[in-house]
Order: sequence, then structure tokens, then C-alpha cells
Amino acid sequence: MTKNRNDADVAFIRALAELLQENDLAELSVKRKYGENDSLNVRVARQSAAAMVQTFAAAPAPAASPAPGAPAPAPARGELPSDPAQHPGAVTSPMVGTAYLAAEPGAAPFVSIGTQVSEGETLMIIEAMKTMNHIPAPRAGTVRRILISDGSPVEFGAPLMIIE
Repeated sequence: MTKNRNDADVAFIRALAELLQENDLAELSVKRKYGENDSLNVRVARQSAAAMVQTFAAAPAPAASPAPGAPAPAPARGELPSDPAQHPGAVTSPMVGTAYLAAEPGAAPFVSIGTQVSEGETLMIIEAMKTMNHIPAPRAGTVRRILISDGSPVEFGAPLMIIE
């Protein structure tokens, strides 16, 4: 497969993910034929609400609400906002796929909580269409939270980890 075709396939999958989001669909499946014996099968699905609750169940419980009309307090250093995707150090998924924290089953994870990472260092792998995509650190820092578990499905834009 050529690099241009791979880039086009990634753009196609991203467009499907956007269609899924914009039209509030649960799942979208498409078969794209390139030739007689060459095709691309894509299935894009949303993560269920129950899975989202399970994924973020480890987040700290929110504090009591402030009095009506009072400004909301800023999160203390080290605390996550209620939506991890809104955290300034959030690393989000660039694609739909299955996330793996290690190169192979039984191997040591690429990073763990407290690991110092440099920009470009591999944080995890996301498998999409039987292709293993290394996800690099967008900036240097310390891994503070890992928001997904090994082998879990991820959506485009879903928060994967927090680096501060």
C-alpha cells in the first residue's frame, strides 16, 4: 500500500468518524473497492454510555456545588476537570481503533503513571484496520493519568492520558 493511499484511507476514516458524530449515529460500516481483489472495509462505532462510565469511573468524585451565582472554583493543581478531554495536558486519540499500552501481550507498557516522557516518545499503539499506529507524546512531561485500559476501544478525539 502506498503512502498516499494510506493517507487517503486515514482521511476517509476521519471523515466517517465526523459523520458519525455530526449525525449522532451509533455505528457506520462502509466497504470501499479499489480493484477486483483490493478493498477497504471500515466499521466506525461509538463507545456506549455504559463503557464511558466504566472508562472514567476512576475519576475523583466532584466536590459539592458552589452556592448559586458564585463562580465555580478552579481545579486545584493535579485535579482533573470534570471532562478529561478538557484538561490542558490531555492526549487525545487521533483515530478510531483499539488501544494497546504495550508492544505485545505480556510486555512492559510503553509508559506508566509517573513516567517522564519526551516529545515524540511512543505512549501506546492504536490498532486500526489491522495496522499498528504508534501514538507519540505531543510534548515532554510526566504521565499523570492513563484514562484507558489495555485492549480497550477508543474513538477519534477520546482522551487517552494526561501529560503535565
